Amino acid sequence: MLLCAWPCVVEAMPQVGRDYLVTGAPTSEQAPQRHCTPAMRAQLTERVEIPAPPGGWSGAPQAVNLFNVFAGEVRVHHGDREVCGRMHDARTRDSRFRAGVGMVVVPPQGNREPIEVAWATPLKTGWIPTVRIGAPSPVQQFDTARLLVRTACVAIAIALAFMALMGFLSTRDRVFLGYTLLCTLTVLGQAVLSGLSGYPEPWLPIGDQESRWLVVLSCLGLPVLLYVMWLLTGAARAWRAAGRWLARATVAFCATALLAVWLPQGALSRLATGMDAGFAVGCVAILVLSLAGLRRRRGDALAAIAAVLPFLAMTLMDMADNRVLIEYRVEAIQLAITWFLTVSAYVLNLRLGQLRRQRDEMRALADTDELTGLSNRRAGLKRLEQRMDAARADGGLLAVGFLDIDLFKRINDVHGHAVGDRVLVAVAATLTSAVRDPADVIRMGGEEFLVLLPGIGGATARARLDAMRTGVGAAGAALGIEGLAVTASIGLASLAPDDADAASLLRRADEAMYRAKRAGRDRVVEAGPTPDGEGLGAHPPRATSAGASSAPKAGRSTGVEPCADVFSAGTERSQV
Repeated sequence: MLLCAWPCVVEAMPQVGRDYLVTGAPTSEQAPQRHCTPAMRAQLTERVEIPAPPGGWSGAPQAVNLFNVFAGEVRVHHGDREVCGRMHDARTRDSRFRAGVGMVVVPPQGNREPIEVAWATPLKTGWIPTVRIGAPSPVQQFDTARLLVRTACVAIAIALAFMALMGFLSTRDRVFLGYTLLCTLTVLGQAVLSGLSGYPEPWLPIGDQESRWLVVLSCLGLPVLLYVMWLLTGAARAWRAAGRWLARATVAFCATALLAVWLPQGALSRLATGMDAGFAVGCVAILVLSLAGLRRRRGDALAAIAAVLPFLAMTLMDMADNRVLIEYRVEAIQLAITWFLTVSAYVLNLRLGQLRRQRDEMRALADTDELTGLSNRRAGLKRLEQRMDAARADGGLLAVGFLDIDLFKRINDVHGHAVGDRVLVAVAATLTSAVRDPADVIRMGGEEFLVLLPGIGGATARARLDAMRTGVGAAGAALGIEGLAVTASIGLASLAPDDADAASLLRRADEAMYRAKRAGRDRVVEAGPTPDGEGLGAHPPRATSAGASSAPKAGRSTGVEPCADVFSAGTERSQV
């Protein structure tokens, strides 16, 4: 029985690689312990003791976590346990805390010894640390939540930078490149502010110079933020000279701010405080300009108001020593910057839409005849090639009609060019009303038009073009100008296997139109056979006109006349 059951048990056991996966390897390395040296303790000028509750500690584990320490070491001590760490080097901290520097201690039950926390003098007045104490699980969860907010803000800035870079590569608009640099600058600033520059290990060469990095990045970033807000107000368009001077002043200030690298600690602190005050004044000025812009009904000023409001709210909360801002200062600054970048990205997206509209308008102008609104020669040739490719792919038919208004020069000479323009517009309207897609009617230049007739050929195409010829005469009569008679000569050519390109098909249509002119004008003539006598156009030319039969006119050769190139306009042709 055991011999029977044993294989079944073995087969039921999960196997590595099939049912589960183990990565890594066992280690003999002990958890890293960083001891606080006398030199570290000497730098910790600020100390606070967290007293035991009445009756002493309960014996339960206590988690202590310090936030908003922007520079220097942090020390947490109780009894014979202590931990020292830096915000900008996660390797020096307890791995259970990611957004702050903390430690978990287990004071004996009834013990009354306080937990001591120490840190260096803050860089700015009011930028004081926040200490959180409690059960390990909620304190760690709170710490993780703060890390997620900080990381998300940096990730959004990185994503916006990549989007702006893609916009620059596609538009070559330097505004997108400037926004990319702005996002990159805010990524560095947020990383240093939040301590992410040292997580999971330092990726910026900050060392023990956190204060200088913070001040330098603030001196670089705050003037740029104000300048972008100035642009958002729309005031730059009203005061172009002021905008140029402000841009130069921003660049000069950013360059001068780099001197902060060599300032002593006391001067560094004063510079940081002055930068905050100057930024607050600048935000107030931006708000005033934006409100003035709204009074002048400049809608883009709303974006500037939306961008500056979070910074003004933080300024007011800071003046009131708001406890929420003190506790969540890092997250508040990062969220305000992220909101600013989002508003700027919205404005940038509007600019991208405007650039696309301008591109489409320019493309339409480049492809459209200004007088008639039809596609011009360049766009028409592309359209013809597309129709030819589609006809060959589907095995379908395609016919083209090359139309020339008869004696158009005489119309201009007798009635004036204004009447000539009205004739061209009327003819264009007549032709477009006779086709399904207006893009199939092209003004080739002067008084010449090209009509594409996909899906038809032969007699059907001749009938359609003859109806258009009749419509052209009716359109001229509808203008009501005494002595004005408008007629058209049309050459018809159907796509043949020997038509290697659009030029070949057009030459045959142009040739047929030329023969219509020679035959007396005001008629439709179909192109003669292709050079090898094959294809859809391989039959004797026939003409239809008002009051004329389709047979060749007496005294006129039925052979193919020399081809008049569609891309040239000779003297002989201009006379007909």
